[in-house]
Amino acid sequence: MARMATQEGDEQSRCLLQSQAHIYSHVFGFINSMTLKCAIELQIPDIINSHGRPMMLSELVEALSINKEKSHFVYRLMRMLVHSGFFEKQSVSLTRGNDEEEEEGYLLTPASKLFLKEDPLCMRPFVLSMLDPTLMDPWQHMGKWFQTDDLNPFQTATGRSLWDFASQEPMLNKFFNEAMSTDARLVAKVILKDCRCLFEGVNSIVDVGGGTGNLAKSIAEAFPNISCICFDLPHVVKGLDGSKNFRYVAGDMFEAIPKADVILMKWILHDWNDEECIKILTRCKEAIPSKNNGGKVIIMDIVPRTILWETSKSQELYFPYPKSRTPCGRPLNSRTTLFEFPLSQEFFLKVENPFRVVPNHMRNPSTLKNQHMKPRTPPHLVV
Repeated sequence: MARMATQEGDEQSRCLLQSQAHIYSHVFGFINSMTLKCAIELQIPDIINSHGRPMMLSELVEALSINKEKSHFVYRLMRMLVHSGFFEKQSVSLTRGNDEEEEEGYLLTPASKLFLKEDPLCMRPFVLSMLDPTLMDPWQHMGKWFQTDDLNPFQTATGRSLWDFASQEPMLNKFFNEAMSTDARLVAKVILKDCRCLFEGVNSIVDVGGGTGNLAKSIAEAFPNISCICFDLPHVVKGLDGSKNFRYVAGDMFEAIPKADVILMKWILHDWNDEECIKILTRCKEAIPSKNNGGKVIIMDIVPRTILWETSKSQELYFPYPKSRTPCGRPLNSRTTLFEFPLSQEFFLKVENPFRVVPNHMRNPSTLKNQHMKPRTPPHLVV
């Protein structure tokens, strides 16, 4: 009995410590983001890259434009960034006099290479924009937001919607558009490599909410026969010039969308509630020809790790290709999920933002009950 009591006490202590650690990991999770932002602001990835070999801590400290009295904190910063997977350490052999010594030097990882200024897919603008105080502060107002009639915490924090705020704040508008352009360049590279078949036989495309047009522009360059439109709010596309088969159109997607064979939406629907998503999809349906005449909508957005299907028959109906492959027959990678659905009178997506995307006619509360579906970033849903 005494032994069982001891084991039970040990288990309770272990559970208590694990619970405390779980709380700590969430309370201090912001440190990951802030140390990454700091590294980008100090240009650490570019400094290490230009060094040409593993860079020792003393060399890094010397190269950084910082107050040298704070040099001893650089080790802590780098330790956190190594733990987060943005840098790695490698042993370096040094000769001092007749002695051979081993020291550790820092190297870039595939993730930190995406922060190099010279990289065409550089994600610096995305990180700096998303972690800007203007976009971070609304998270501090979530509790208050639940007690008000405001549409979202951003409105609670600023008194305006993000889009109204951006239209009146040129710097935020610039940062936000640069962030979306960064993401668009990366996405364009992937879909033009692995999903080119989606654009075969297409004469026209409208990228709804296309920002400064990087995605639509990339498609236009890859397919000179396709007429591409970047469609966004007036303050976003103001002053931007198109090219031979690419142009900008200002407007409101809730009012009307330019006519085209294909509507493309990247990172749009997760910003809106179910009713607003249905309005947007309705405008999409009005803008494209019938399914039999090649009309389709391509949506790239946040989706759950797993989409639940009630029957294998439904799966066969809406997955004409193997689940492990893209519509073009290429294997799916572990970070991308591609699904293709017809957009017709009988079929609409029910979007329960931001964690669940389930077709209306496949929704079954008893099936979905108690299912924990985690979002995955950055996945893409092709509709």
